[in-house]
Amino acid sequence: MKISIHNSREELGIAASGKGAELIRKAIQKRGEAHIILATGSSQFEMLQSLVRARVDWSRISAFHLDEYIGLPEDHPASFRKYLKERFVDLVPLRAFHYVDGEGDPAEVCAHLDELISQNPIDVAFIGIGENGHLAFNDPPADLEIEDPYIRVTLDEACRAQQVHEGWFPGFEAVPAEAISMSVKQIMKSGAIICTVPDERKANAVRDTMERPVSPECPASVLKTHPEVYLFLDRGSSSLIRRI
Repeated sequence: MKISIHNSREELGIAASGKGAELIRKAIQKRGEAHIILATGSSQFEMLQSLVRARVDWSRISAFHLDEYIGLPEDHPASFRKYLKERFVDLVPLRAFHYVDGEGDPAEVCAHLDELISQNPIDVAFIGIGENGHLAFNDPPADLEIEDPYIRVTLDEACRAQQVHEGWFPGFEAVPAEAISMSVKQIMKSGAIICTVPDERKANAVRDTMERPVSPECPASVLKTHPEVYLFLDRGSSSLIRRI
C-alpha cells in the first residue's frame, strides 16, 4: 500500500486523480482501452472534479458504478446515478458507463452487471472508505469471500447515519435499508486501486484499515493484501495513524 498525506482536500483530489489518470493512460497504451470503477459520496468530490479534466482519451474508457440504494428514484438528491451523471458521466465522452439500477429487480440487475464486468477486467478502481470501514456498501461484518461481482446487501446503522450526517437524507428513517453493491472480492480484482479518504471523521477507519489485522469487522483492511493500492489522505483522516 502506497500512502500519501496532503494538506487539503483539494490537494488530495488532484493527487489521487493524477495517479489514476496515469494508470488509465498506461492501460490504454497497453491494450487500447481501459475499464474503471467509480465511487460516490462527499469524499470523491474533489477527486472527480479533477479527474474530468485529466488528459486521457475517454472514448477508450468504459466505467462501472460501484453501488446504489435499492428503491431510490434516480432523481432523488441522494441517488448515486444522479451524482455520477452530474459530476462525471455528462462531462466526459466515455465509451460506456454501466449504472447500478436501484429501481430494477435486484437479482436481474446483479446478473446483468456480473456478466458485463466479467467480460471487462478492471484496470483502475476509484474508491473510498466509509466511517465504519466499509468498502462500497459492504458493511461490517462484510463477506470477504463471496465471488459474485455484485450483491444485495443490508446497510448497518453506522452507514445509514453517515449518509444523514453528510446531508444526503433528512433523517435516519429516510435512508434505504438495502443496496446493490460491488463485492469486496470484485473490487480487489482491479489492477490498481485509488482510495481517496479525506476528513477527520474517517480517522478511526483509516487507522483500523492500516493497523488492524484483515477482518470482516473492518472490510477496508483487506486493501493491505492488494499489490497496487494508492491511499490518499489529508491531515484529518491520517491523524490517528503512526507517522510514515
